[in-house]
Amino acid sequence: MQMITEDKLMKLKSGTDIRGVAVKTDTEEIELTDEVVEKICTAFVIWLRKKENKEDLKIAVGHDSRISADRIKKAAVKAFTSEGVTVYDCGLSSTPAMFMSIVLDIKADASLEITASHHPYQRNGLKFFTKNGGLEGSDVKDILHIAYSAEPGSKEGSVINYDFMTVYCEHLKNRIIDEAADGEKPLENLKISVDAGNGVGGFYAEKVLKPLGADISASQFLEPNGMFPNHIPNPENKEAIASACEMVKKSNSDFGLIFDTDVDRMGCVSSSGEEINRNRLVALASVIALDGNNGGTVVTDSLTSDGLRAFIEEELGGKQLRFKRGYKNVIDKSIDLNHAGVNSPLAIETSGHAALKENYFLDDGAFLATKIVILLAKLNKQGKSIDDLIKNLKEPAESMEIRVPILLDDFKEYGEMVIAQLTEYAEKREGWQVEKENYEGVRINVDGGWFLLRLSVHDPILPLNLENDNAGVSEKIAKELKEFLSSFDKLDLKNFD
Repeated sequence: MQMITEDKLMKLKSGTDIRGVAVKTDTEEIELTDEVVEKICTAFVIWLRKKENKEDLKIAVGHDSRISADRIKKAAVKAFTSEGVTVYDCGLSSTPAMFMSIVLDIKADASLEITASHHPYQRNGLKFFTKNGGLEGSDVKDILHIAYSAEPGSKEGSVINYDFMTVYCEHLKNRIIDEAADGEKPLENLKISVDAGNGVGGFYAEKVLKPLGADISASQFLEPNGMFPNHIPNPENKEAIASACEMVKKSNSDFGLIFDTDVDRMGCVSSSGEEINRNRLVALASVIALDGNNGGTVVTDSLTSDGLRAFIEEELGGKQLRFKRGYKNVIDKSIDLNHAGVNSPLAIETSGHAALKENYFLDDGAFLATKIVILLAKLNKQGKSIDDLIKNLKEPAESMEIRVPILLDDFKEYGEMVIAQLTEYAEKREGWQVEKENYEGVRINVDGGWFLLRLSVHDPILPLNLENDNAGVSEKIAKELKEFLSSFDKLDLKNFD
């Protein structure tokens, strides 16, 4: 048995979640052992009681389709009940549904989703929610610090098996019926295909779309399978989105949806088989969010295109704040703006995390899908398509990412030094302009486009993103940047080739 140290526990922190190896492989040992899970879940109860000043707690627990889910759930439930908690075992569930268990029906004090999002089958994680939403990174640190010395409780809680996903699906269905305003079957005559990637998202086809009249016959990979045998359940993955596009084209579907494993992210496909992802998804979500919120601010991550800004500000009459990468960063920024009196109805990352003000600023792929489906039903009655809404979005001729590894364990200071020197170089370089409104790394505007060099929060990587309206320009810029970066001996430049 591995000794549990505070350092090992802290290494399980992944942004605002806890993640680690949950299935032994040829090269990896299990990090999320039963004992580790029990310690962390015990610590969460201790932390929550202090935060809420409340003794009797209700906690809802759900999980995605990973093969380690049952084992980890048993360990979590054991820890919770030993602390006297009433546990609502919700079984197979989406991550957003677990937050909604605090808002709807159960009205739990907190919840836990066992998931590692789009990560490989052998990994898993713990994502906790309170009534304020997902935890902050500082909360996770505090819980892991408590976990190191946490001892098992000796109380006797209870376990209630609860089908909360049916409640959640009814909530989404009612939203479509109310807003589409076309009777109990507002999706009749629409063929909508769903690619769930063998994650949790199959419920959206079977329990939301189908009962409302949609033809879901061309949907694929709806069956939960924690080995993910068909493709990675990740809308950003090229193979996954290509599979969803092919699904729509082959079946002549009116629309396609693709979810990640735990359904907090989504992408979609138009009737022509063209993906609506990244900048296009941000544009579509902005159309929805700015309806009735004229002049509202859309907070995005740093990788959005100049064409998207023009679309939001000139076409839709809104404003865009290009903030940091990380879905929690954009959500927290949008919430802060609203607290400061600035109307910000949407926080969205190009990865597909989208949080609407009207939905508790919860990044819920199924809720965004629901808002899009409502729009689809309305447009269908008018003989129009989703494509019509974003046809004026100007997209770049080329877009690429080059990841530059830093060959140091303690990499942050070195990475920041590289960025500082590139900024200095760019300020003197004719034709390059340093973007003033920028919140991470350095973004440089060049003729017809831009590039951004930033430092990864968790990994020893400098991601370099380049985008241009003119084909071939980014390659020339990349060549110059490679030459500039070659003077730094702790950078691995192999990916430039």
